[in-house]
Amino acid sequence: MSKGREFYERVLKSPKFVVAPMVDQSELPWRLLSRRHGAQLCFSPMYSANTFVHDHTYRNKVVQDLSSTEDHPLIVQFCSNSAENFLEASKLVEGLCEGVDLNLGCPQHIAKRGHFGAYLQEDWDLIIEIISTTKQHIGIGVTAKIRVFNEIDKTVKYAQMLETAGCDIITVHGRTREQKGPNTGLASWDHIKAVKDNVDIPVFANGNIQYYCDIMRCMETTGVDGVMVAEGNLTNPMIFQGI
Repeated sequence: MSKGREFYERVLKSPKFVVAPMVDQSELPWRLLSRRHGAQLCFSPMYSANTFVHDHTYRNKVVQDLSSTEDHPLIVQFCSNSAENFLEASKLVEGLCEGVDLNLGCPQHIAKRGHFGAYLQEDWDLIIEIISTTKQHIGIGVTAKIRVFNEIDKTVKYAQMLETAGCDIITVHGRTREQKGPNTGLASWDHIKAVKDNVDIPVFANGNIQYYCDIMRCMETTGVDGVMVAEGNLTNPMIFQGI
């Protein structure tokens, strides 16, 4: 059994219904509400690793959000373009969660300006450094949430690079970096299925989920281990129960 598979099954208890990291949305009250209605794993909102490490007030606010004993299993998501900052932030939350996630999917202008999120897509050496360094020095899981490239083959190679670097789980949002705002369009489940078929670690799918039937159809179509839901969860926190 791979370390990623062991983390998914033994630590996270094989979750299939996952609440996405959503800034100003997936804080503790929403996560607890979602768990009461079937969510099996929650991600925190995206936090800045650099600010978390260096700003005491910001860190205290985040730690307070991670303080509930009811809120597990939990993965804390950080954005970062520094292996040092991501590792230090991960160490500071190590006793509060089951894993940390590197945000490689944020497509917003602030991410472009700060060189994080989906704007690290071309900087594979930096991504490898962040993931591998952190994986070597902490005792919790390390995951990543990505967006896809236009080309399926390049997306698969990207995911394989993350696996080799030490990722325990990959979440694939089946949209490109350019698919946002009025250009959002549909997520490509073909990309997600190709990743799932070509890595050995667990894969979560993200995109095109509005109803419970979408979750079931996505799992059947792509073969993924779990489905991460964002807007569909906000529209209906009981989505995982099919209510």
